[in-house]
Amino acid sequence: MEPRREVECFSDRGEMVRMEAERIVARAGDSIGQRARFLLCLAGGSTPKPLYELLATPPFATRIDWPRVHVFWGDERCVPPDHPESNYRMAREALLDHVQLPGTNVHRIRGEDEPSKAAAAYEELLATFFGSGEIRPKASFDLVLLGMGADGHTASLFPGSAAARETRRWVVASPGPQPGHWRVSLTPVLLNTAEDVTFLVSGANKADRLKDVLEDRGPDLLPAQLIRPTHGALHWVVDTAAAARLRGDYVKRVAETGGSERSHR
Repeated sequence: MEPRREVECFSDRGEMVRMEAERIVARAGDSIGQRARFLLCLAGGSTPKPLYELLATPPFATRIDWPRVHVFWGDERCVPPDHPESNYRMAREALLDHVQLPGTNVHRIRGEDEPSKAAAAYEELLATFFGSGEIRPKASFDLVLLGMGADGHTASLFPGSAAARETRRWVVASPGPQPGHWRVSLTPVLLNTAEDVTFLVSGANKADRLKDVLEDRGPDLLPAQLIRPTHGALHWVVDTAAAARLRGDYVKRVAETGGSERSHR
């Protein structure tokens, strides 16, 4: 069944981050109340960093029962965990070092290992944690945060890559956009089992591709278009700059309210 896509546009990036932080707090409370834990999969990149920093501040951090939170990553660059380009390092410095999250609840991808071995090890970790069915897990993430590049990639699933076309494995090693730079990424096989997937997209350089993704344009599916949760919700949280080329019913509401407005399709 095709998931309903909810698009929420914000004219102010700070307000976009604040509202998403509120939603994460609420989602964590619901999941912990129902299942005694909250399974959160983090995105890398520059867009989510202010969100992580905000979640680490007292108004938000004190409203989450961190010992019941487990943190995972959607992808990682194949670099040591203290490397400036490490997604783990960014999340640790922005959020994890500032909240009462047990070290045993942090499940990072070992980017310092050989890429294929790191991918296999992370898939084994996830299979142990979630339980494995024939292909899909028996359980999955409560919330997956994703970004989108100007080329339509998400996580480390790049246009035309074998990783984006994977139909069985949950985690794969994939060449990055720069020669010789490898990454480890979750695949749509696992991402599409999540209870909630939220894309965070900001910046005018994303406007053309966001239009393509949301309107299903182009002869080939872009990686971001492949993320369509089988039974979960799909949210797009975007700022006005990224939404500049979307259909008028999206952009008009943002301009009129000066705040946020939701549209469904």
